[in-house]
Amino acid sequence: MSSTGYRFTGAVAIVIGGGVELAAGAELIIRDGVVHEHARGDEIEIDATGCVLTPGLINAHHHLLQSAFRTLPGTRSVPMATWLPTMAAAYSRIGVDAELARAAASVGVAEGLLAGVTTVADHHLTWPAGADSLALATATADAAEQLGGRLVFVRGAARDDPQEAAASAEAIASAWLSDSDVSGVTRGGMLQLAVGPAGVHSDPAETFALLGEVAAQHGLRRRTQANEQVDVTVAQERFGRRPLDLLDEWGWLAPDVTLAHLCGVTADEIARIAARGASATHAPGCDVPMGWGVAPVADLQAAGVAVGLGTSGGGSNDAGHLWADARLAMQVSGLIGPALSARSVLAMATEESARGLGRSELGHLRPGAAADVCIWDVSGVADAGVADPVAGLLWASPGRRPRDVFVAGTAVVRDGALVTADSAHIGDGLRRLLAQRGQE
Repeated sequence: MSSTGYRFTGAVAIVIGGGVELAAGAELIIRDGVVHEHARGDEIEIDATGCVLTPGLINAHHHLLQSAFRTLPGTRSVPMATWLPTMAAAYSRIGVDAELARAAASVGVAEGLLAGVTTVADHHLTWPAGADSLALATATADAAEQLGGRLVFVRGAARDDPQEAAASAEAIASAWLSDSDVSGVTRGGMLQLAVGPAGVHSDPAETFALLGEVAAQHGLRRRTQANEQVDVTVAQERFGRRPLDLLDEWGWLAPDVTLAHLCGVTADEIARIAARGASATHAPGCDVPMGWGVAPVADLQAAGVAVGLGTSGGGSNDAGHLWADARLAMQVSGLIGPALSARSVLAMATEESARGLGRSELGHLRPGAAADVCIWDVSGVADAGVADPVAGLLWASPGRRPRDVFVAGTAVVRDGALVTADSAHIGDGLRRLLAQRGQE
């Protein structure tokens, strides 16, 4: 955590969170890795004239490994029952190991930071038989640490042997966590461990039970995917039940559980999710172009469900640009319910994603919050004529990227470029590895 203090001045607006926004002329103070109410006097001044400040974005659902498998033939706009085996064949052909995991995670985390994502939740689902799972997980964590991004590593499972998946999760927890760590958060808040099967379409009750036991033992959050296209179909064919019926029966509808996707949910199911205290993650950049559905976000929120935002993986979305997904979420929301406002979607990408991770210090800029800050330049031609610069962050300038990004009070992006690494070198590293293994 950095001991350097910064004082951001001249901003057009500062989005604090919880509906609080500071108008032009207000200042933001960060010091010792957190937000402070008052300056001490020795902070370095950062001129934010013509900019809007927001909390760092939180990508609450990603599959970082898939950054190595984008736009593969046969994976665009196809049924999930076709997509899943096509991706599995690609994993097998290239070979998933710690080297690939590090290279793909480096690309995914770097891409995210350059787009304002200061925290990414990586639901890792691919564990080849015989692979060193601790080495694979550690390679992913080390890649994020080197770049200065926060990582939530979700030890997932997808058709894995339940006993092996649980033993792997236990090994990772034992290696990473100490008795003093809470909610699986370690390394000064930069790393968090969670667990989560892919969904009832791929994993039996035993996997959910055993990973749930590991979560209970170590105080970890639980995450899974529910009610996408294939999930509903397989649950009906295999069990004669709906996915959420099974999750509820298996103890996986609870306040420590976050459900990704939720494209096909009924009003009764929404009420049940809310009653159980579970949270949700919307992933429109995956589900909409693939034709897998649109989550009824407004209905979920109206029921009291916290709804975060995620990109899902490169195998379906092909990008880790959460701001683009936020804009898409806003644009398509009116097709399935009340339209979402820009501020509502911004909250999803920050505070609501943090709630699903159990991280009260993330996603806002109130005093005491983690000093994760994005500076967005709104002085250019794309923002000319914009009456509301905060709403304009999403409505104007598609593909917008931040000027500067700070994580835990440390600059990781300045003037649109990574500070912690050479992004071109990171990209070339993955390209070379894939070429060596026969993909490119």
